[in-house]
Amino acid sequence: MHLDNRKKSYAPALVLTTLAFFSCAAIFLSVPAGAQKIKQLPPPPPAPRYKPKPTPTPEYEIVRVSSNLVIAPVSVTDAKGQPVLGLKSGDFRIEEDGRAQEIVQIGDPEQVPLDIALLIDVSSSVSERFAFEEQAATRFLKQVLRSADRATIFAIDRTPRLEQALTSAPVASAKLMTIKAATGPSPTAFYDTVTEAARYLAKNTPEQHRRVILVISDGEDNFSNLVRDSAVAAYRATKDENDSTPAARQRIRTASEAALLAGHRKAQEEVQQEVQKANAVFYAINPSGQALRLNVISTRAQNGMQNLAIATGGTAFVPEKTENLEAVFDRIASELRSQYLLQYYSNNKSGGASFRRINVSTPAQPQLHVRAREGYFPKGK
Repeated sequence: MHLDNRKKSYAPALVLTTLAFFSCAAIFLSVPAGAQKIKQLPPPPPAPRYKPKPTPTPEYEIVRVSSNLVIAPVSVTDAKGQPVLGLKSGDFRIEEDGRAQEIVQIGDPEQVPLDIALLIDVSSSVSERFAFEEQAATRFLKQVLRSADRATIFAIDRTPRLEQALTSAPVASAKLMTIKAATGPSPTAFYDTVTEAARYLAKNTPEQHRRVILVISDGEDNFSNLVRDSAVAAYRATKDENDSTPAARQRIRTASEAALLAGHRKAQEEVQQEVQKANAVFYAINPSGQALRLNVISTRAQNGMQNLAIATGGTAFVPEKTENLEAVFDRIASELRSQYLLQYYSNNKSGGASFRRINVSTPAQPQLHVRAREGYFPKGK
């Protein structure tokens, strides 16, 4: 009886073991058949061979090289100095070297990025007003610059000093507030700093951006290369003079002044050329007020900044009081937002890289005041 019970208990296990054995055998025997079918398949076709194609030249390179498109920022104001808005292409007339040009489009200043080089004088001649100038300039940058715009900061010192490379308004403003003015007499290289800023913008910003140089300074220079060289030359020319008569001293003084004046004139011409080559608009704010009229040096410096502004389509401001600085900054900001960006394809076939003069007017409204750069240097082909 016990033996029968064990047989009954082993019977199910024996059945399961037998089934498992036959299942494994079936799987094992099926593998070679499947593998054989794979071997009988035709070999896969060879991978396609592609011939390398030359990398096409980007379109923008072709446009950059062959395009003769000229963009002229133009400011139009009324008799009160307020911007005039709403003018159309037909309201303007633009000439290049005396030949009329066809305006193909007026660009929207809100759609064209703005790159500003802000130059602040740190010499002792402006140290009394320096803190207020910094604060007003900081507010200006935050007000006028949008997310796509950038600013760079230069200090006008004995040599050009780049304080901040191109960056956003918050970063530039923070850096500006860390700059300190000189506490004692210090030389000033005004011309060299403006030249350095113009070259920096030309090298580091796209040509299609609007470029602006904004200077807060009295414009006086006594240490730029050309000015310093002129002073040295004048000294060497008269140092061996032995005649001490009043007439001789007057002659020496006249010769020295003439040499220095020639140095300043040449420096101003070179600065203007560099700013024009950079296609930048020059603005100046002279915090000296009406006191600048008290001496020849200050007057000459202000006239130099005025001439540079006129040549590039900007303005040179002389606020009567330091407190008026913010109003001046507001006016510049308003002007930059309301500029007309006249665009035309030059029909000038003369070639070469010589300066081309342009003239912009509003024939139907001659009472309006139109400011634009005097011309441009064409880019090489």
